[in-house]
Amino acid sequence: MSVHHAITKHSTKQHEILKEFLQLDQLREMYIEEAISLYKQGSNFTTDHINRVTVEINNLAKQGVVPQRKLVTPDMVVEFVTKQGSNS
Repeated sequence: MSVHHAITKHSTKQHEILKEFLQLDQLREMYIEEAISLYKQGSNFTTDHINRVTVEINNLAKQGVVPQRKLVTPDMVVEFVTKQGSNS
């Protein structure tokens, strides 16, 4: 395999990882917003969907191309909403 071919293959793989990360990160943000909205409405919420996507992101991050994300607890959602309300 030529050096040029190897570099192209490596670059393509990194691009695919980045593309997948961006999709997962967007999905994660959507689930976070959903949890925040449910909490503000006084409804029950879970962080299961957020953390399922977070685990997928962190598995991609093991390849060294994209950053890791923290798992989210229900307390973190409550704290965020509480701080957001005190800044209004």
